[in-house]
Amino acid sequence: MVDITRTQEGEYEVIKIIGEVDASSSIELDNAINEAVSGGGKKFLVDCTSLDYISSAGLGVFMSYIEEFKKQNIHLILFGLNKKVANVFEILGLDQLLNIEENKVEAQAKLG
Repeated sequence: MVDITRTQEGEYEVIKIIGEVDASSSIELDNAINEAVSGGGKKFLVDCTSLDYISSAGLGVFMSYIEEFKKQNIHLILFGLNKKVANVFEILGLDQLLNIEENKVEAQAKLG
């Protein structure tokens, strides 16, 4: 089960993921990111401090946006991944394809 909230903080939007992103709940993650991008924003922080688990379907959501974000100059930075979740990103090499920071302060600094 997952709960996803979106809040505007100045010039960027924060997408907070709470719970587990699996095959059934990855649709909610995809919808949240799609709605955020459709709103015209270019800077997004994904708060993963309360993300307990992510499946390959959830990872696929992030992967599906990589090229589109590059083309549209959209910046998305994930932060606050616990060790277990961060390890999944690293094993699959997604830490090389996505912007991942330790905490919100570092993520904000990277957005500029």
